[in-house]
Amino acid sequence: MKTPPTGFDALRTIAVSRIYLDNFDHITAYWVGLGMKLAQVALSYGADDLHGTIIEEHIFHMAGATSPQLQTEADMIKAIREAGRTPVQRNTVYEPIRLLEPSQPATTTNEAGPPPGKSKVLEDNLATA
Repeated sequence: MKTPPTGFDALRTIAVSRIYLDNFDHITAYWVGLGMKLAQVALSYGADDLHGTIIEEHIFHMAGATSPQLQTEADMIKAIREAGRTPVQRNTVYEPIRLLEPSQPATTTNEAGPPPGKSKVLEDNLATA
């Protein structure tokens, strides 16, 4: 590829995907590939998911990405709220686990850990409503 896609290209792809892929329930704005600011904008262009907290991302970084390798839960919640959306913690099949109302602090689960018998990695996935 001679030139990478622009931010406009990414947003247009997400918007067209939302229209044509109407049989897909969720479209993700992968913040690692887009950057957090463009991923926030993508929530207004058809994306409904910022993917989630990532402990260590390797694939994009092996290809040359310079974005951060992780986002904390608090940072994800802040980014989702800044985009005008309500953060929802979901499991891997997008079933809601926890709705984070505007008055709820962002630091409620990482200190205590997931409920007994639940995977921390699974529980750390966030999507938007």
